[in-house]
Amino acid sequence: MEAYSPTAPNVSIALLHYPVYNKNHDVVATAVTNLDLHDIARSARTFGLYRYFVITPVAEQRSLSERIRAHWLEGYGAAYNPKRKAALELIEVIDSLQTALAQLEKKFGKPVKVIVTGAQGRDNSIDCSRLAQLLQNRGQPYLLLFGTGWGMTEEVFGQADYVLGPIKGPGDYNHLAVRSAAAIILDRLFGNR
Repeated sequence: MEAYSPTAPNVSIALLHYPVYNKNHDVVATAVTNLDLHDIARSARTFGLYRYFVITPVAEQRSLSERIRAHWLEGYGAAYNPKRKAALELIEVIDSLQTALAQLEKKFGKPVKVIVTGAQGRDNSIDCSRLAQLLQNRGQPYLLLFGTGWGMTEEVFGQADYVLGPIKGPGDYNHLAVRSAAAIILDRLFGNR
């Protein structure tokens, strides 16, 4: 397989497992899931992003994520499914949002603009068409942040440069799996029309 050359080299995605809310509105760290690792990595690779950060402060969850990733990057998994290997090469498992921001700032030489997503609308939300225009500025690094559990904390929203408006269906139900929401949003931002 040829070397990866991202088509959106200034855009990364992150899945935040802490700090997020549970259904009782307590601040918790959620568990990493195998499906989120694979499916979001595949979306990130499909749409040409630079990196996919999996963020959890829980050492055991980082270790599990790295074992899953290693299975597909080395040995039998890599030989069995080279396309999955190509996707999982984008994953970097780290301990905090601050670590992701510091790594991206070091790579790009300037502060990262953070875009937060969520199922609830906010007064300062922007839509995908406006965000797609902003992302065309290849000199500016961006991090598109997705939360787990029942959403990211207000503290995380307070750090955002932009809040992306929610995905809405025709009814009141609005509780997509994060991997589904990521795929929909990435298609709206980068998909060929």
